[in-house]
Formats: sequence, C-alpha cells, structure tokens
Amino acid sequence: MTRKTLPIGIQTFAKIREGDHYYVDKTGFALQLIQNGTHYFLSRPRRFGKSLFLDTLGELFAGNEPLFRGLDVHGHWDWGRRFPVIRLSFAEGVIRNRDELDEKIGELLDDNARLLGVEMTHRSLSGRFSQLIRHTAEAHGERAVVLVDEYDKPILDTLMRPKAAREIRDGLRNLYSVIKGADAHIQFAFLTGVSKFSKVSLFSGLNTLRDITISPEYSAICGYTEADLDRVFAPELADLDRGRIRDWYNGYNWTGDAVYNPYDVLLLFQERLFRPWWFETATPTFLIDVLTERHTWLPALGQMETDAALLASFDVDRMTTEALLFQAGYLTIAAEEQVSGAWFYKLRYPNLEVYQSLNTALLDAWTPSQADDTRNRRSLYRLLKVNDFAGLKQLFTAFFDGIPGDWYRDNPIARYEGYYASVFYAYFASLGLDLTPEESSNHGRLDMALRFNGQIYLFEFKVVELTPQGRALQQIKDRGYADRYRAAGQLIHLIGVEFSRAQRTVVGFEVETLDVAS
Repeated sequence: MTRKTLPIGIQTFAKIREGDHYYVDKTGFALQLIQNGTHYFLSRPRRFGKSLFLDTLGELFAGNEPLFRGLDVHGHWDWGRRFPVIRLSFAEGVIRNRDELDEKIGELLDDNARLLGVEMTHRSLSGRFSQLIRHTAEAHGERAVVLVDEYDKPILDTLMRPKAAREIRDGLRNLYSVIKGADAHIQFAFLTGVSKFSKVSLFSGLNTLRDITISPEYSAICGYTEADLDRVFAPELADLDRGRIRDWYNGYNWTGDAVYNPYDVLLLFQERLFRPWWFETATPTFLIDVLTERHTWLPALGQMETDAALLASFDVDRMTTEALLFQAGYLTIAAEEQVSGAWFYKLRYPNLEVYQSLNTALLDAWTPSQADDTRNRRSLYRLLKVNDFAGLKQLFTAFFDGIPGDWYRDNPIARYEGYYASVFYAYFASLGLDLTPEESSNHGRLDMALRFNGQIYLFEFKVVELTPQGRALQQIKDRGYADRYRAAGQLIHLIGVEFSRAQRTVVGFEVETLDVAS
C-alpha cells in the first residue's frame, strides 16, 4: 500500500474522496440504515466522525455517483434517483440565548431554500421549516432528506446558565417537532449530536425516531475498528507499538465492535507521538465543575453501573453523572446485562488517554497549584520505582501541609470527607498507573490496589475523625485483603494512609511488606 494524506479535520466527504486521502468506508452502515428505516438519531462524542458520516449520507442521497466508486454501497444504490437534501448544522459559532437561536435557525432555513430553489412565506420558524420540507419535495419530485448536525450544541453552549438553556431547548423542540408533521414529505431523517436529550424534553411526539446510539450493529458507525487500521492505515503503522496504540486510543464501545478514537489515531500517525490529542482539544470545564459540585468519589469513576433509563436520562434540569460522562466520551460500556426485562450497564474508562487525562484535570481542579502537581507527580513515580515509602509519606504530607488555609475556605470540595483519598488516588491515576479501585471502605472493600514494577501495593484510606487512628493498615490485615493477590508470587506491600480533616494533612502512613513465600 502507498501512503496517502491524513484527513485531519476534514468533514467533507467529497474533499476526502477527490483528494488523495485515507478513507474508512462507512457506506455499508449508510445503506443498512436506509434499507431498514427512515428516521434516526445518533449520539457520539465530539470529533468522532459524526459530521463526515452525515455528509456522506447527503452525497449518497444527492446521487453523486463518482464519489462512491469502489465503496461498499456503489453496486447497491439506484444512481438514477436523486433526493433533495436539507442540511441544518449548529456546529458553527456560539449561541447564547433564544433570540440568537431563532436568528440562526432563520439563516439556516433561508440558506437551504436558496440552494433548493424554493420559497417560504410563513412567518414562524416552525411554519417556514414545514414549508421548506413540503415545497422542496414538490419542486424536486422526490421526498426531502433532512440531516441535522450538532442538534444539541446550542443547549450545550448554555448549560452553565440553565434558564437560557431551557429557553433554547424549547426553541429547538419547536423546530424538531416539524419533522413529525412533515413525515409525508420526508424520505429520510438523521439527527446527530454529542448528548442524548430525552425524547420527552426535545423530541416530544417524534416516536418514529430510532435511537441507534447503543445498537450493537452500529457500534462502529463512527471511529476506526482494529480491522480498519490494518486495511486502511497499514502504511502508517510502521515503527509504532500496536499494543500501545490500542492501550492509548482504542476501547470505545457501544455494545458492539470496539473502536479507536479517529482524531487521536490521525494525530498519532502525523506526529508519531503518544499524547492525549483528543482530550487536549477541549477542556471539560463543565464536567469538572459538576464532578466537583457533587463531591464525586474519584476512585469509583471508572467502575460505575447504571441502567438504560439512567444512561439516557439527560436534560437541562437532570443530568446524571453516569449519563454525562458516558455521552461526553469519558466513560464507555464495559458490559451489559438483561435482568427481568431491564438492561443494566457497567461503565469504564475507554482507554489510557481518558483515564490519565481526566484524572489529571480533576487533580488540577481539586488542588491549588498545577506547578506543584506536575512536580509531585514526577516525584511520586521516582519514589515508587525504588519503594521509598518514607519519601512517599513526606511527599503527600508536604503537599497537604502546603495548601493555604484560604484555599480550603474558598473551595468546599476540600471539606468533603472523600477529598483526601480522591486526591491521593488522582495522583496515581494521572500517571496512568495500573490501579484497581474498589468501593469505599465503608462498603468493606479495599480502597485501592496498584500493580507496578512487578509488585502489588494495597492501600486503605481512613479519616481519623471518623475511624480511630491506626486502623487503616490493621483493616487490610484483619480482612485478609492480600490473600487474593498471593498467588501472583509478587511482593505485596500493605499501606494504610490516614488523614485528618482537622489538621488537613496526612497523620498516618504505615507500611508492611509481605513475604509471599510464607
């Protein structure tokens, strides 16, 4: 295979196909959708190829046959029929209020009417959209295709201001409700975005809209599969560790085939460096604020469980932590189970990039100095390499001692009883270390297990105001937490860490190393 140009940032199907770019063929998914239904909704994280797939659908319905030569759909499509395509995209710009939304919708409708050669005479936006669909079908002699990209972005832009977000949500509901009433004039409709707002809040009455977000057969509709890397990007894989690529960027799953983050893969091939390319494109400020406000127990983030209703429960006034993390791409589905007709899901971090980067961002938000965090993380790794437990105790004691009193007073998260253990965990996770966090100690399970450098480290955390001092290490021993790890034949270090809320520091750090041969 010869090397081609990497399609970084290109969301236009024609530009990719007419240029000498790599292309992962998704037209088989397009054909399957068209043959099995007419109205669809898809949620995927940002920069995952949603816009490109939508544009692919548009070119297919428009009958631009040369673009599809050699692709899966080419021999299965009637190129003699051309359908008029209405495209609405809210990807550009930032909408701050309902007036700006209405203005944007008006511009989109006018642009489509001009391109399709039809007129709209109604004054209301819903009326004009309805006319656009109906007049387009009449003028072109075929039902219209309606494609909506970033359908939810105007709401997401204003989530920090709930009143404005609710007004914008209502405006979008007014627009999308037209799709149901215009059904007789619509050949196909596809809406896509990052979040999945409930049908009641945004798609009321649009019962024909099939949500394929977690349909197994469409799990790989966006993103690259393992086979895609071999088949399409083989020339780019030279001198790159395939296992490391998989650890860093693969792992996203919507109950079917696992996929790589496409943006990460393309940037890796271009720069030949492993970095959190996707995470760095946008700081998840809103997410960090929500997790902080909810006093989230950080060790549990990558082990959440939920049901189908909760996973889909997303609205301005009700955003569950599980749904927020899943829909934004910071958690993915690890397993699903059906119990008495109800579906339950286990969630996990998709890969090393998200695991390490999200915990780094949370660590920066939950501590006063990013510069200190960076220095401490490097010191932590060096101390672990040589099992300098006295140095580890000194490192964390100095860190908590060094937090100014004013910072504690101004940041309520520091008064949360799980704050100290969460920060402790985030330091290790921000290094991408192999951690197995369990439920918190009041559930009777070990707080954290670390596999590192051919050894096992078992941690138990206590707050002395809640539990008598000296109990952290003793609990590891009394409950036999080490027993399950003995068969590995590795050194096992039992580490009890105790914090004081009153003193705001580490007051206990006991270590005992087991002789696994005994």
